[in-house]
Amino acid sequence: MKAGRKISGGKYTRNRKKKKFEIAGQKRTVKLGKNKRKHLRTLGGKLKTVLLMANTINVGKKKVDIKNVLETPSNRFLARQNVITKGTIVDTELGKVRVTNRPSQEGVINGVLVK
Repeated sequence: MKAGRKISGGKYTRNRKKKKFEIAGQKRTVKLGKNKRKHLRTLGGKLKTVLLMANTINVGKKKVDIKNVLETPSNRFLARQNVITKGTIVDTELGKVRVTNRPSQEGVINGVLVK
């Protein structure tokens, strides 16, 4: 049978449209570059700080510059585009560091040293 049809041939109809808070926003990717942030209004009028570009990472209590994105376990093509996500391994002055948070949602990049 054709997609979106019942076995009898009738159409499936939506009971309502999506509300504004149910609609997905634009995909946010954090790239390597000069620091760039954006503030978004959330439900209840609060503000969420979104990171768009960054060149520093918090390792312990130190703020260290990122030299390069080495690998991304979730998707190897993201490392080629210098996209930083959770689990990404980046090269810094201290050595290799793994990103431990979700920078596109938190506004900062945190990480731990990899041996």
